[in-house]
Amino acid sequence: MAALGIDKRMLRELESMGFPTIRATRALYYSGNSSIEDAINWVLEHEGDSDIDQVPKVPIDVQIESGEPLHTGEDMEMKLKDLREQVRKKREDDERRMEREQEKERIRRGKRLMEDKRSEEENERQRIIAFRKAEKEEEKRARQKIRQQLELDKAERRRKLGLPPENPRTGKPTPLPIREGNVIKGPKSVIPSMEETLKDCLRSLKKNHKDDDAKVKKAFQTLLTYVANVVRNPDNEKYRKIRLSNPLFQDRVAKFKEGLEFLELCGFHKLEGNEFLYMPRNKVEMTILNSAGLALNSALTNPYFGMLSL
Repeated sequence: MAALGIDKRMLRELESMGFPTIRATRALYYSGNSSIEDAINWVLEHEGDSDIDQVPKVPIDVQIESGEPLHTGEDMEMKLKDLREQVRKKREDDERRMEREQEKERIRRGKRLMEDKRSEEENERQRIIAFRKAEKEEEKRARQKIRQQLELDKAERRRKLGLPPENPRTGKPTPLPIREGNVIKGPKSVIPSMEETLKDCLRSLKKNHKDDDAKVKKAFQTLLTYVANVVRNPDNEKYRKIRLSNPLFQDRVAKFKEGLEFLELCGFHKLEGNEFLYMPRNKVEMTILNSAGLALNSALTNPYFGMLSL
């Protein structure tokens, strides 16, 4: 099939109207030589094409007679003006339509951002509520522990004074035990556990040095290291022997008499010459050491530890 030719008469007419030959040729070719108006419309619609000024590979020496009468220059100027106005309006309509679409998209993005923000704020609010609830629960447990400790301390004071313990229901002292023959009947005295004794020692340390909290904490950490080493290596003598003149030991533990008392409760004792604290292998009591570890861990992690005694 032969390639479509170009109507030379319409080509000359387009050239006379000021259109470049290459653009006029492309317009006639791609509009099918249908009419001058169609060719002008094609040029106006494709002015922005990158290849608008490239020569099309078409035969331009083939004469195709057009039944369309030639227009005068004034007619073509009017038609060209009308066509340009139509193209301008079309472009403006397209631009307005694009602007409306962009505005709609902007509104949609804004709504999504607002929804995401509300969702994030709600999640943050829920996290805060959960955190405050957990705080209240922790405070409640701490107050309960404080009340229990008050009762234990009160009972211990009564025991040391030789007074009978109080009845927990009535708050009144329990009657003294009655001797019937060779048998003593009545409630037993309250004996504090080793863990409580160890905790009392740590509470005294914190109370007597409350203005030096950082050094007290360092003492607790060092004592925990000594205890943990013995628990993990009970057969290794070097972990059961502490040189009293060690500068680190002197700075962190030995300057607190309660620190030395705590180690003695754990099973350490001074050797002759007072050069070392030593724990014999047969004196290693894992129950006591575990209680010591629990007491130290509580002193380091519980913010209410020792509050009753301050």
